Amino acid sequence: MKATCWMGRNTVEVREVPDPKILNSRDAVVRVTSTAICGSDLHLYDGYIPTMKKGDIIGHEFMGEVVEVGPKVSTLKVGDRVVVPFPIACGNCTSCEHGMFSVCENSNPNAGMAEKLMGHTPSGIFGYSHMLGGYPGGQAEYARVPFADVGPIKIEDGLADEKVLFLSDILPTGWMGAEMCDIKTGDTIAVWGAGPVGQFAVASAYLMGAERVICIDRFPYRLRIAERAGAETLNYEEVDVLEALRDMTAGRGPDACIDAVGMEAHHPTPAMYAYDRVKQAARLETERPYALREAIMACRNGGIVSVIGVYGGVLDKFPMGSLMNRSLTLRGGQCHVQRYLKPLLAKIRDGDIDPSFVITHRMRLGDAPRGYEMFKNKTDDCNKVVLTP
Repeated sequence: MKATCWMGRNTVEVREVPDPKILNSRDAVVRVTSTAICGSDLHLYDGYIPTMKKGDIIGHEFMGEVVEVGPKVSTLKVGDRVVVPFPIACGNCTSCEHGMFSVCENSNPNAGMAEKLMGHTPSGIFGYSHMLGGYPGGQAEYARVPFADVGPIKIEDGLADEKVLFLSDILPTGWMGAEMCDIKTGDTIAVWGAGPVGQFAVASAYLMGAERVICIDRFPYRLRIAERAGAETLNYEEVDVLEALRDMTAGRGPDACIDAVGMEAHHPTPAMYAYDRVKQAARLETERPYALREAIMACRNGGIVSVIGVYGGVLDKFPMGSLMNRSLTLRGGQCHVQRYLKPLLAKIRDGDIDPSFVITHRMRLGDAPRGYEMFKNKTDDCNKVVLTP
């Protein structure tokens, strides 16, 4: 089959690779009908996630048709149309029983690698380094799905792929980011990052009752998408974000702040940007945490900072004094996607949200290298790329 393979920093290639096979009685094989390039895939592309190997199949947002099932999979049958969550979860461990699927205790066969960096291991993730399981990803014609009796959700009506594909990751991730803010009617929420996850966080915050949502980014086309969802916007290259947020909230600050940017944040101040770029290039830290620092400093006293942007390891100059002295709550996590599949599918069916609004580019799988370049460099106002095998 054809698959998108990581070949080194800033290089992916679509190659012929062996077809996936059933390896475990709870596996399924899915013929991929739609997949997408995610913002967190760019961290792999840029070489900032450790334990990648040349030839690894990448991609963790995908859906398709079941073509084979293992003998212990009773919830799916050949021909079922499914969306596959990006975290791989067993469904039986303590974490899964508590709905914390992205920290499943049994799905990462390389747990020892993750423990060296993180203390304990999160779940395995499709196409996202050997530290997180070494599982082949879904930017391919076919994919093996472990624990298929737990993860995939069946799409049993005529909803188009583009309306449900993002149940695999970015829609639940944006929703969880807003949920962790404990939003009350009348709250003001600030969202750093107007990429697809930030845009879904904006939409989710409004669905949860926020009165105002303020979105921060530097690309006008992304800010326009957030504005169409009702957000007020700030271009951080044109204003001082902390001063602007104080002015917009009568000096108080947002009730909660969402970091939807993660480890490759940009900063308009050359000295600040150079500091973290140099340390990151020298592997003295793995993150450029400008958005996180700013979210902590901006949040009102006693507020919540919700982190859904991806971080991979360690960061420098973390404003712990602000967090501790001002009674802030810091929450974060890879999304527990399985927890949100049914309620968010119901919202799509009811017309509360149509996730396809984030898509700007549609390509064949063979065009994945061009899609990565466009998405990374934001050319042609590229917001989200969907690939079809």
